[in-house]
Amino acid sequence: MKPRAGGALTSIMIVLTLTTGMIEAVSFLALGPVFTAMQTGNLLLLAFALTGGAGLSPAAAGVSCAGFVVGAVLGSRLESSVDTHGRRWFVPALLGEGVLLGLAVLVAWRTGVDGPGGPVTGRHFAVTALVAAAMGVRNITTLRVRVPDVPTTLSTRALTAFLGGLPHVADPRIGSGVRHEGRRFASIGAMFAGGVLGAWLLHEGVRPAAVLGVPCALVLFLGVASWVVPERRTSEPG
Repeated sequence: MKPRAGGALTSIMIVLTLTTGMIEAVSFLALGPVFTAMQTGNLLLLAFALTGGAGLSPAAAGVSCAGFVVGAVLGSRLESSVDTHGRRWFVPALLGEGVLLGLAVLVAWRTGVDGPGGPVTGRHFAVTALVAAAMGVRNITTLRVRVPDVPTTLSTRALTAFLGGLPHVADPRIGSGVRHEGRRFASIGAMFAGGVLGAWLLHEGVRPAAVLGVPCALVLFLGVASWVVPERRTSEPG
């Protein structure tokens, strides 16, 4: 059973985009620098680090890539298995992602992962791996949901489509109009707002574990909320 298309699903994906901005703020500013959701940037960081880029850790980038791969594979198997039995796969996908983020929060808190500026150690790698695994699940979920213009873990495509849909540009093959442009603008704005919020909290001395706790709580809330709503209102065959 796939989630029913509509405003509620789009809103969920916008909130997930907001959490991506916060997660990447922690990943880049406190765990690396490294990316955990946007693996294009992470692969480039890995390439730069391998050629001696100052301040970059090939180990951190490699751990993130590995964690992401594991998360994507496990997420795909989980969602496909649930879907095969004719059940809602969106709910366990959100809950599974939330659990992985919760484990990352727990490890970060118990091992004392501090704010920006400290050396990158094994405890940072452990948190990075768990967050990247959660983002691997997230990306599989996003691919399966296919909400137009809201990819949740990157903004390049949404920004390009937004510019291509402006009134004086309006490429008919991209799609234009208030509905399309509104989704794109919301997606871009949510990513930016999440990044600002995450970076600001870290700048104010909030521990990375607490900052990660916000996306974790939001993802789990969305999963539980989707679970308690009757299936006929949230899902449809396919």
